[in-house]
Amino acid sequence: MAKKIRNIILILLLVGGMIWTFYFLYQKSQQPPVVYNTVKPFDTTIVKKTVATGSVIPRREVNMKSQVSGIIEKLYIVAGQQIKQGDVIAKIKIIPNMLNLANAENRINTAQLNYDNAKVEYDRNKLLHDQNVISKSEFQVFELKIKATTEELSAAQNQLQIIKEGASKTSGSSSNTFVKSTITGMVLDVPVKEGGQVIESNTFNEGTTIASVANMSEMIFEGKLDESEVGKVQAGMEIVLTIGAIDKERFKAKLEYIAPKGITENGAIQFLIRASINKDNSAFLRAGYSANADIILAKKDNVLAIPESVLQFDNEKPFVEVETTNQQFKKQNIQTGLSDGINIEILDGIKKTDKIKQPQLLVEGDKSKS
Repeated sequence: MAKKIRNIILILLLVGGMIWTFYFLYQKSQQPPVVYNTVKPFDTTIVKKTVATGSVIPRREVNMKSQVSGIIEKLYIVAGQQIKQGDVIAKIKIIPNMLNLANAENRINTAQLNYDNAKVEYDRNKLLHDQNVISKSEFQVFELKIKATTEELSAAQNQLQIIKEGASKTSGSSSNTFVKSTITGMVLDVPVKEGGQVIESNTFNEGTTIASVANMSEMIFEGKLDESEVGKVQAGMEIVLTIGAIDKERFKAKLEYIAPKGITENGAIQFLIRASINKDNSAFLRAGYSANADIILAKKDNVLAIPESVLQFDNEKPFVEVETTNQQFKKQNIQTGLSDGINIEILDGIKKTDKIKQPQLLVEGDKSKS
């Protein structure tokens, strides 16, 4: 009897195990029902823009150069210092050219000999004139000669002094050895040091830059725009600047220049643009800050919009799928407007209360996201 009961129990366990196995395999083979996420249209501001990269620079930056060649004897400024127009920024010590120096000294010697000879003749004939031995007209010849030789000697002496010191006796404090600022502003850079050599600026040589000075109160954005975008912009458009070194602030600007000719960079045609920055905050803009310029092509406030990702097309005509009942959708043609690449304006076809199908698929239990 006990053996019979044991066999029955084993059979029941075996049958139960088989039933459970079939049920488990059946449940595993069943796929969860498909649930589509939905979104509703919303009111927003849509801004269509294009982006240019560049940097912030002063509108007016001037390189200060010397009018004479020589050695920097003294520097009076440092980078970051505010200076005014006419302030002395450096003093140059002249290192004369030996050939020019020799020629100038020879000229003085010659002029001195001519002057000495003219002086002897002048003194002798003045005595004769005072004694009425010679006439006034005869004496005037010697007067003119002494004046001419005096001027020649003075010119030769001035030339020698210019060669030696960079200035003549008659120039006084306006010596070319003192380099003065031509504008009021901030010293951005001093690329030379005391004791360094400088070359004068002239028609054939740009000369050595002693300092660069700029008016930091008037800054501009200078950047480049791709040829595919340049046809969309025009002078006067609003710009929003994002400066890498100042993350928390945005700066307004206005486009004022678009280059008529492009340049080739890395195989692409780029056009130079400039924009005046409306600096209405306290942030200090340093010259050379990198910046991105969002050029606003079009803007619409408080418009009905949907994510552009839910938009579908049938023969280039836009439509969306609107939910009618629980997870049942119908095709709805729509009319679209301005797009910023993420959201798109809806002009007609759907209401703010409609639920629109998204392409993402969610499993049962994720309905809370709809």
